[in-house]
Amino acid sequence: MTSRTERLKKLVEVQEQLKAFHEMRRATALAEAAAAGREATEIAARFDAPDSLTDLFPDLYARGVERALRRQDRKLASARIEAGHVATQTARTNMVERSWRAATRADERQAEDRATLEAVERGLISRK
Repeated sequence: MTSRTERLKKLVEVQEQLKAFHEMRRATALAEAAAAGREATEIAARFDAPDSLTDLFPDLYARGVERALRRQDRKLASARIEAGHVATQTARTNMVERSWRAATRADERQAEDRATLEAVERGLISRK
């Protein structure tokens, strides 16, 4: 079985991967929200264009703007949710990393104590 330190180190790596995953999803959602906002702006700008067909299909343009704005809102909500996941994963990563560092220090202390004890025992054996 692997030591506690090794298991905690692997867990830190997994937590960092999860954090990166949520950061990527948040960035993607923000990029998609920005694209939807630009699309809504572009459709609205076509309303006033001289070669626009808004006189023939005004509801089509309005629905396009509305769909783009709804998509933008959904993506922004998704980005907020992912930001919460990033915060949670950051806290978990920090907690596991602290445990890993404490376990590493404990292992090092134990190894030093063992080495000191062995040195003392060798000194006692050589005196006899």
